[in-house]
Amino acid sequence: MFGHERSITQIKYNREGDLLFSVAKDTSGEILKKAKEHTKQINDIQTSVDLTMFISASKDNTAKLFDSTSLDHIKTFKTERPVNSAAISPIMDHVVMGGGQEAMEVTTTSTRIGKFEARFFHAAYEEEFGRVKGHFGPINCVAFHPDGKSYSSGGEDGYVRIHYFDPQYFDFELEA
Repeated sequence: MFGHERSITQIKYNREGDLLFSVAKDTSGEILKKAKEHTKQINDIQTSVDLTMFISASKDNTAKLFDSTSLDHIKTFKTERPVNSAAISPIMDHVVMGGGQEAMEVTTTSTRIGKFEARFFHAAYEEEFGRVKGHFGPINCVAFHPDGKSYSSGGEDGYVRIHYFDPQYFDFELEA
């Protein structure tokens, strides 16, 4: 057993179940492997359905894709605002990210300027291909449904929004 000196914000297992990843507000505990790709606080980590990869979301305006076993950095998805959450589609080569302007700055900003949208990126090409509006403040968490036919977002505005994909979403191919 090991512990952190400050609060733990996320925990996830790797595919084999023999490694536990933790994100905390300190640097204590036994460190088996280390990856430091973000320059600011990590807000969220989520695994792929097969547990071979995980994605991290950070206040440094990026989400980053990693190999779960080696911790090798694979891809980076960039935005203009802090990223609070990111998820990997279970059936498509897509990533969804949510975030936006800091909550304490929201009262002085319109929803358009605050960037309170879920953003979709192609996982292989790192290209943004879509945005979904709806929240009136920062998006704090995103998750794909296990069947991959919808995703949900939860925001600072107190709403959980469930979004079902149109049939065209499943036919979409990014031109390389």
